[in-house]
This record gives sequence, C-alpha cells and structure tokens, in this order.
Amino acid sequence: MAELTHFYQTFQPTHYDIFLNINRETKQITGKTTITGDAKSQAISIHQKYLDVTTVQSDGQDVPFTTDDKNDAIRIKLPKDGQTTLTITYNAKLTDTMMGIYPSYYEVNGVKKQIIGTQFETTFARQAFPCVDEPEAKATFDLAIKFDEHPGETVLSNMPETREENGVHYFDTTVRMSTYLVAFAFGELQGKQTTTKSGVKVGVFATKAHKANELDFALDIAKRSIEFYEDFYHTPYPLPHSWQLALPDFSAGAMENWGLVTYREAYLLLDPDNTALDMKQLVATVIAHELAHQWFGDLVTMKWWDDLWLNESFANMMEYVAIDALEPDWHIWETFQTSDVPAALQRDATDGVQSVHVEVEDPAEIDSLFDAAIVYAKGARMLVMVRALLGDDNLRTGLKNYLNAHKYHNATGDDLWSALGEASGLDVGGIMKSWLQQPGYPVVNAAVVDGKLTISQQQFFVGDGKEVGRQWQIPLNANYDGAPAIFDQKQLILGDYDQLRKANAKPFRANVGNNSHFIVKYDQTLLKDILDHVDSLDAISQLQILQDLRLLAEGRQLSYAEIVPLLSQFANSHSNVVNAALYQVANDLKKFTTPGSEEERQLRALSDKLSAAQVGRLGWTPKTGESNDDQLTRPYILSAALYAQNSDAVASAHQLFKANQNHLESLSADIRVFVLQNEVKNFGSEALFDKLLSAYRQTSDASYKSDISRALTRTADPELIAKLISKFEDADTIKPQDLRAWFRGVLANNDGQQAAWDWIRQDWQWLEDTVGGDMEFATYITVIAMVFHTPTRLAEFKAFFEPKLNTPGLTREIKMDTKVIETRVALVEDEKVAVNTSVADAIK
Repeated sequence: MAELTHFYQTFQPTHYDIFLNINRETKQITGKTTITGDAKSQAISIHQKYLDVTTVQSDGQDVPFTTDDKNDAIRIKLPKDGQTTLTITYNAKLTDTMMGIYPSYYEVNGVKKQIIGTQFETTFARQAFPCVDEPEAKATFDLAIKFDEHPGETVLSNMPETREENGVHYFDTTVRMSTYLVAFAFGELQGKQTTTKSGVKVGVFATKAHKANELDFALDIAKRSIEFYEDFYHTPYPLPHSWQLALPDFSAGAMENWGLVTYREAYLLLDPDNTALDMKQLVATVIAHELAHQWFGDLVTMKWWDDLWLNESFANMMEYVAIDALEPDWHIWETFQTSDVPAALQRDATDGVQSVHVEVEDPAEIDSLFDAAIVYAKGARMLVMVRALLGDDNLRTGLKNYLNAHKYHNATGDDLWSALGEASGLDVGGIMKSWLQQPGYPVVNAAVVDGKLTISQQQFFVGDGKEVGRQWQIPLNANYDGAPAIFDQKQLILGDYDQLRKANAKPFRANVGNNSHFIVKYDQTLLKDILDHVDSLDAISQLQILQDLRLLAEGRQLSYAEIVPLLSQFANSHSNVVNAALYQVANDLKKFTTPGSEEERQLRALSDKLSAAQVGRLGWTPKTGESNDDQLTRPYILSAALYAQNSDAVASAHQLFKANQNHLESLSADIRVFVLQNEVKNFGSEALFDKLLSAYRQTSDASYKSDISRALTRTADPELIAKLISKFEDADTIKPQDLRAWFRGVLANNDGQQAAWDWIRQDWQWLEDTVGGDMEFATYITVIAMVFHTPTRLAEFKAFFEPKLNTPGLTREIKMDTKVIETRVALVEDEKVAVNTSVADAIK
C-alpha cells in the first residue's frame, strides 16, 4: 500500500542516540533509540520493520503506540506537539537477507567466520532502529554498539570511535545526514591507511582471508579520488575519515555510506600482480563512483526517491571524469562507450521503460527504480551532454554553488539545473526536461530529399511502440557548418546537399563523439559516403556506425542481413572499442541459428574469418609493454576463435591448461577464463569439475572465482549440469550474491538451459525468500529475457511470470521483459532466412 503521507511531515528528527547490543551467536539484537525532534501534530509515525517494539516514551513518560507492519510504522499518540524526545526500546533479529544489520560469512584456513555489516539503502535502516527513514529526514547521530566481542576485532562506523567503556563502543556525532547512509561493521578485519593532502584519513579494510597486498590498489585509488574531488568540486571532504570496507556477502556492487563505504569484495580487492586491465578499471570506477557520492548524494541528498537519478546519474558520470584524470593512459571514456552507452540505448528503446525521473511512493516500488541502464547509464549520458554543452569551468562553478547552497540538506533536479544555468547562462533545465521526464530517445533520420540535406526526429523503438509525438532538444553535434547546436524541431532542411558536401569536404555525420543519447539513420547516399571513408574515421565514430546499425536492425528499420557484409571492414581494427562493437553484432547473430545446425556451423566459420588474423597478431600470451587496446581486444578475439571451434585456438588453450594445471590461479588473468572454458567444454571430466569447484570455494581472489564460474557453467555434461544446479542453494559453495551470475551462465548454455529454467520455476519461492527484499531481485527476470528467443520459451515465460504481475517491485520488469522476448522472437522468425543467407555469402 502506498504511503500517502511522508512521515517527515508529522515528525522531524534533529538528533538520534542509538544503542545496539548485538549477539552473533543467538542472532539477537536489543536496541534503544532516543530521537529528538519536532512533532508537527500529536499523532506521529516512526518507521520500523521487523522490530519488536517494547516501550515508547515521550520526554520520559510512557505514551500509547501501535505497530502497523503493513506500512512499516509505529503509530504514536503524544500528549502535545512541538519539541519532544522519544525513547523507543525494541528487539530485533540478525537476518541473512543482506539487508539491515546482517552477517557476512567467510573462511580462513578452513575455519568458518563471520563479520557484521549493514545495508540501509533504500528503506532498510528501519530494520535496524526506529527512525523517520526518508532521505529528507536528515539528522545527526550518536551511535553506541556492544557485541559479543573477542580480542583482535575491529569496529568501524561513519565517524571515528571516541571511547570504549564496559564493552560499549561509542562513536563521534555525525554531521547532518540521511538514515540510509548510517553504517557500521565489526569483526576480525585487516586494514591499511593513508592520509590525503588535506588531512583526510583513508583506509581499506577486509577480512583476513585476503592477502595484505590485495588492499593496495584500492587504497591508492581512494586517496587520489578524494583529492581529485576536493579540487573538482571546490569543496573539502566533510568528514575526518573515509573507510572502504569489503564485505564477503553484499547484494549490490557498493554503497556510499558516508565515511564507511561498503563494497563487494570483487569491486574493492584485487591481486596487483595478476588482474586483467579491464578488472582494474572496473574496481577503480566503482571506488570513484562511491566517493563521488560523498559530496553528491551524501553532503547534498535528493529530497525524495523520485530524484534518485540526481545521486546515481551524477556519480556514474563522475567515476569516468575522476579516473580519466587519475589514469589518463586508460582512456576510460572508451569503457563508457562500450558498457554504459549500449546498455542505455538497448533498454531505453523498449516501450514502457521508466523515465530517468520517476514518481514513486510505495516502499516496495522504490527498489525497482534502480534500473542500471536508465538511472545510472542513461542518466550519466544526460549529464555527459550537459558537460559538453557547459564546459568544465561552468560545470565546476555550478557544482560548487549547488553544494554550498544545499550542503547538509536536500535538493531536487531543478536545484541542480538552476545552479548550472546561473553559472553558464544556458537554460539547462529547459534542455534537460525533455530527456529526464520522457522515456525513450529519438532516431535522427538524415537523408537527401530532392537534393536537400534533411534531418528529422522521431522516437526510436525496438519492438512495438506507441508513437505519442515526443520531441527532444537534441545536442546535434553535427560535423557540417550551419547545422544547429540544438535540434528541437520535427524536421529541418540544412541546405543543398551537393553544395554542403563540397564545402565541408567530408561525409555528413551527426552525434560526433557519440555523447548525445540518440542514434542516426542515414539514407543510402549518406551511409555509402560514410562507409567509403570509414578508414579515415576515429575509433569512436567506427564504433558508432556499428552501434547504430545494430540498433536499427533490432528496431526493424533495416535487416541484420545488411550489416553482415560490412563486418569484415572492421575486423582488423586495433581499437578495443571497435572490436567491442563488432563482436556485439557478431554475437547477436547467434539468435538466428539453432544449436547443431548448418546455420550455426556457418556462423562459426564467419567468427573464425573475423578473428583469425587478430589471433595471429596478438597470440594467446600477453606481451610486456603491449598497448591497452591490445590487452582489452584479446578477450574478444579469443572468445570468437573458441566459438568458431578453431582447432589451433582449442589446442593452444589446452596446452596452456596442461602447462599450468597445478597452479591455475597464477595463469595470466587476461586469458585464464578462456583457457578454463575451453578445458571444461572440450576436455571436461567430473574430476576437472570437482577440482575447479573446490578451487572456487577455497580461493579469495574474486577474478579467479569469476573465471571458474564462467567456465563451469559451460559444461555440456547433463550430470555435471545437474550437480552444478544442486549447488545453487548451497550458500557455502555459491553465495546468494553470486547466484545470478551462475544461473545466467547455465541458462545461456544450450546444454543447460532447460535445467536452469526448470530450477528457477520450481524454486522461485526459495529465491524470493532468499533475495526477495533485495534491489537485485527483479534482475533475475531481466537475465532470462536476455537469453530467450524462441516461441516456446516465450510461452513458458509468460505462463510463469504473468501470474506474478501484481507482485510489488516486479510489475514493470515482467511487462518490459515479456515485450523484449516477444520482439526478439518476432525478429528471429521474420529474418532468420535472410540473415543466415547473408552469413553463408560472407564466408564464401
């Protein structure tokens, strides 16, 4: 049921005193929370969830209360309104849901251990202590924690510990902040610390299951990120310390708790001597993302969850701005072009997708707002557009003014646009409204009509979409003089094409740099001109051609059969981004084939043709001093060669396995996953399966764990598939946080798909009980929709999920993913003959 009134309207806290006594052995919590605040009426509401409230006092006197579990509420009757101090005592339980206060499990030398951590975003602080659990309800916090402590344990929180008395750890008073950013943790931890130029203590903490040097990379990135942001925002980091903590069990990727940022181990810790470049880049951007939040999200917080994008979109852009400054040789914006951009364009083209800004009230629906492709990736693209329009000087001035005006308080999107508009003199809000309030994005049609170069815009859909006349203010970024900076009309004639072509001496192109959130459909005249000069284009422009053609094929505005002959033009590129786009198209062609068919054999032959020269150039073994592009390209071409069943590639991988079989963990992380996948797929046995599964359980190296998971899920042996699925609900082998990746791996394996699909249907209730309160839960549905492409699977998907349409938090995902599969099935049925014919012609 929707909350019709925000609790902050009835009671406005200013300070919390929180005492928690946590017993890990019994999984019991006893708590006492004292809240000072302003009651706007005598009838007030305080959030609680799963708390057994025993007493409520106002200014030392017992007052009547009831608990309303349906609305996560304690309803309290006060003797008077105005300033009051509430004291609430309660009991609660530690859970294994990775929400609220919860244990994380790990092993050291075969001994099982646990540490306690927290996850309070979005609405889970109310599971730990009674509070007004809304972003606007900022207050200061004094935290005191007692637990079943033994020697050698460490306790961390948002602020430094001030004293310890009688086993109770007291922490300094926080600055004014939202409840969802409160955090603490304790257990046997190791840590490393340093200090920024401005005196901020920076630390990285993890369990003792990890080698000490696995903390070094994160410590360096965290320190330099804070120094960068202090300069970029023109605003000091507002707390005395910034701790980064790796939790063994963690649902999300990371969480920006103020002063105590929590992470999945895989996104904080790494082996500095054997981690692939792309994984180092991922860890660095995650750290930079969370630290961007310390200002943008923590210091200034969205007023309500409908402006979630204000936190996440901005941090998503800033992670790239920061790492580009810290590690310029990485060219990290290329990763933005190969990850965030295609994710946003694909998701945002389905009718029914949420807009970046979404109205929401029901707590059960708030978690569904965390659509990574929209709120993170698309939102970041919006802000990249703004940055390009304003320039960094205006952006930084606007941000400084925004942070100064709203620090320790809350803001809306309009507040940000106002600050940026004042700094730049542009109507930023007017331009951005069309992008944030509307779902979807436009395709700009560029064509020569009666000799005139003409552009027009209309909403782009993959699948059926209802045309409702949406228009956007499009930063056109065209390469011809005379084209407008902002294209806000339905149609525009730019002038006589022959004259323009002669005057500009290059093919006409729009969205140069691929920074604006639209795609371009060129008519045959313009497209031929571009392709005839493709070798003179930079890598991002070549990526963009493949990206836009692929999406136009998905949207049925051209056929994949037309793209297949073009692929060889890009096959020998030394650019990582071009290869990323090329192999995304090549992998998309797999849906048009049936396993074991002649069409599949022909597609494998095309994959071999595209990758052979590159495999010969790069080889299997990473070379000292090779370029970043070569390091990042190798995975694409090795994967293609193994899909092609190239005999030399299969033999090379097998030889590497045999040479390293006694120390697989030390195999180069750049190629290890392909060596393991090849071995499991082509030389697999139960003994190998058991050896790798045992290594998965024992290693603390997250990259190696991921490689083993991606390898074992490739097995073709039905008995081993069954054995693997039997481990899905064994948390000692596969943690719930990692289960989705294992499930997707088996589901995407033609030999395992039926077993994985049977499992999730049969054990859906177990899955819901285990991770159902988690913002990642709905993505199990997304994962299925990414794989299914046959009429039979579509019918089964609908039969299973349509009865669940009214489940809070799942409704939009089920509707969206049903449409995604329907669209793919129709595309395959209509075009498979033409596409497979085009593939056959391409290998002649």
